[in-house]
Amino acid sequence: MVVVLTDSHVHFDEFARDGRVSEVLTNARSAGVERIVAIGGNADANRLALSIASDNKGVLCSCGYDRDTVESEPDIHEWHQQLECGVVVAVGECGLDYYYSPESANAQKKLLELNLEMAREFKLPVIIHSRDADDDTLGLLREHVNASDTESAPGVLHCFTRTKKMARLLLDMGFYISFSGIVTFKNADPLREVAAYVPNDRLLLETDSPYLAPEPLRGGRNEPAFIVHVAARLAEVRETSVDVIAAITTRNTEKLF
Repeated sequence: MVVVLTDSHVHFDEFARDGRVSEVLTNARSAGVERIVAIGGNADANRLALSIASDNKGVLCSCGYDRDTVESEPDIHEWHQQLECGVVVAVGECGLDYYYSPESANAQKKLLELNLEMAREFKLPVIIHSRDADDDTLGLLREHVNASDTESAPGVLHCFTRTKKMARLLLDMGFYISFSGIVTFKNADPLREVAAYVPNDRLLLETDSPYLAPEPLRGGRNEPAFIVHVAARLAEVRETSVDVIAAITTRNTEKLF
């Protein structure tokens, strides 16, 4: 049986600047990664993700405005065009990060609310970032779920690093939870406990490329081909095989997006 892996979160900006998009996609396919979600988060990243998804089979994309764009106004007209074009499968990356920018918390919340409004309008899932902002993230996502008029899954908390309690609250709201290379790090035992806890039908895999290269490649530039190391660690933690991890996470990505 051929193992088909899916990387649910890839930023292509640095690869595009280096002229390596085709190389990175070829490397991914050689490693068995047949499906990739190209992530937006600002005007340029949205256009790039949309272009790559339009030109490459097996690549999906998201378009949104992330917490580090709070000082600029989104182009709502362009954003609408992107979300209704039929290629975009999610709104995001978007969310809250009080670790790096606690002073912009109010602006971040307003921007996240705008992303969630767009997700409801176009009936798309959201790709959420959250760091040191658990209560506000959960509060806004709960309001979003309550205001939604669709029974489909509301989205995914990407690169999950929080507690089992937060995971449970997200699962109760219908969210998926995605694990990155952080789950392979030597000091990540608490996170591996959460990774063992998330049910099969809510689990996603990602690299968050070009960031967070997994062990044994930690410290270098990450890319989708390295998702195999994340899958292997999750298989170990969940006492199953890489084939099973690949199958369930690919199926979950297809269902969510």
